[in-house]
Amino acid sequence: MTQATTARYNLLGLDGVPAGELAALLDEADGFVAAARNRETSDLLAGRVVANLFFEASTRTRCSFTVAANRLGASAIDLSGLGSSLSKGETVLATALNLEAMGVDAMVVRSARSGTPHLIADAVACGVINAGDGRHEHPSQGLLDILTLRRRWGDIAGRTVVIVGDIANSRVARSNLHGLTTLGANVVLVGPPALVPASFMKITAGPGRVSIDHDLDEALSRADAVMTLRIQIERHGTDDGGSIPPDYRRRYGLTVDRAASLPPEVLVMHPGPVNRGVEIDAEVADDPSRSVIMEQVTNGVAVRMAVLKRAISH
Repeated sequence: MTQATTARYNLLGLDGVPAGELAALLDEADGFVAAARNRETSDLLAGRVVANLFFEASTRTRCSFTVAANRLGASAIDLSGLGSSLSKGETVLATALNLEAMGVDAMVVRSARSGTPHLIADAVACGVINAGDGRHEHPSQGLLDILTLRRRWGDIAGRTVVIVGDIANSRVARSNLHGLTTLGANVVLVGPPALVPASFMKITAGPGRVSIDHDLDEALSRADAVMTLRIQIERHGTDDGGSIPPDYRRRYGLTVDRAASLPPEVLVMHPGPVNRGVEIDAEVADDPSRSVIMEQVTNGVAVRMAVLKRAISH
């Protein structure tokens, strides 16, 4: 969901975002791809300050937002729970309000708790961007994944994207599901029954269809692209921290043999971090003929440039 007023633009999720708005945002991001790839800078947001409030671990997303801000001429400050006043008992909301009082122009928020970016957005006047909240959404990741596909295909309508892995705990899967189906793509969710709840069948907002399959080989026969996800054992809520099923790679891993059976035009994606040899073999992740994983990373900077521009200059 986005929230926009004359004073600000928030990106809190892709749920409910109309196809036209998604397309416009992707078009804007597409215009920044060359700058992201060639390390070009501008003064579009010169003098502005972006606060990265990352209360949960991150590498790609946090660094990508920092690079995006710098490419646009803005300054970025990074704040994590460790080493901040949060470790002294200050609430997340109090931290955000203090940063707003310092004059930051946008906040990028990641939290292990679903809804934290929405809570902050309701309390501050500057733009707020959800960089991943619990099991809820990760909208900029969804946008960069869709942008990557759109740049390869031109149009994603009618295409089939297989997403395989820990769907139940994946905010990436949710954002992709909302965005892809809104733009007319079909999504097949694959994984062990416990990790692919039937409730995901209800998450569709447009002409695209959603289906669930527990047989990866059968699902791959319909794929135009396959996105593998890691098992998020940190979110399983078990006393021992959870574990990866012993037969997971055999049944659901994108192995060298599985990849070899795919038509050469089928794209391979992963939002990272990648557990090589578990959900995807290293040779498949690094295959220059079909893997677009590094393109996703570059396009992530472009998407975040577009989102920051909207959040600050809207």
